[in-house]
Amino acid sequence: MKYIYSVLFALLVGTVFASNGQPYQIYNAKGKKVTYKQMIKTLAKSEVVLFGEYHNNSLGHWLQLKVTQSLGETNQLILGAEMFEADNQLGLSKYVSGEISEEDFEKEVRLWNNYKGDYRPLVEYAKQNQLPFIATNVPRRYASLLYKGGMEALDTLKVEEKAWIAPLPFPYDPELPGYKEMLTMFEGDHVNENLPKAQAIKDATMAHFIQLNHKAGRVFVHYNGSYHSNNYEGVFWYLKQYAPQLNVATITMVEADQVGNFEKLNLGLADFILVIDANILKSF
Repeated sequence: MKYIYSVLFALLVGTVFASNGQPYQIYNAKGKKVTYKQMIKTLAKSEVVLFGEYHNNSLGHWLQLKVTQSLGETNQLILGAEMFEADNQLGLSKYVSGEISEEDFEKEVRLWNNYKGDYRPLVEYAKQNQLPFIATNVPRRYASLLYKGGMEALDTLKVEEKAWIAPLPFPYDPELPGYKEMLTMFEGDHVNENLPKAQAIKDATMAHFIQLNHKAGRVFVHYNGSYHSNNYEGVFWYLKQYAPQLNVATITMVEADQVGNFEKLNLGLADFILVIDANILKSF
């Protein structure tokens, strides 16, 4: 109920402050306005949908659920998310299948602080419809291990631990703009050549588990931070390395004071760009 109220409030705020009287507007990669129905029709033809989000955007999370429900009306779905790490797959699967209670689920699985308000509705949708929900992200401790010790540090992992990450050695292109930009975004002693590699192991692992769990005739809807798939990099790039035959569509979200005006810097950011009013309620 708390989640429902936050979404309604987010919609109210967006309606009041959006310059054209609506809280969001959908554009395609070329900056042309498209309708929600047009977007869903296109996404329904895909095999994988990467839904890039702002982790704290309430309306964005509501749109994730809405898009998932709409796609589920005409397609068999598989869901997956960055917000669950691969070594927690068993607990997630047991909850979605009804084998354990929500209380036990919360004990077995490492949940983000904003899980109940932002991601629980997606998990509950999977549970109600008996859909697979895949924990795609690398366990954080392994990304930290790489950051501190470089690629070779991953060789120290046990065989069973390596099952929770992308196959080693995983491909890595330091010239990808997103990874190069990471080195300029941060300053100080914490920035070194391993920083984008730690990001890359997350992207590679998410792509690995998406392609590993994708089934013919189903649409795999994956939720991740927008920086993990913007500009057709990150998870998208790795999917093209691991499974180039897959038809992958991308969605991203950006915030703006005027949702009716499309900024040129967002051109080509994704197949569909959700421009959301900047005054929308933040969940944290």
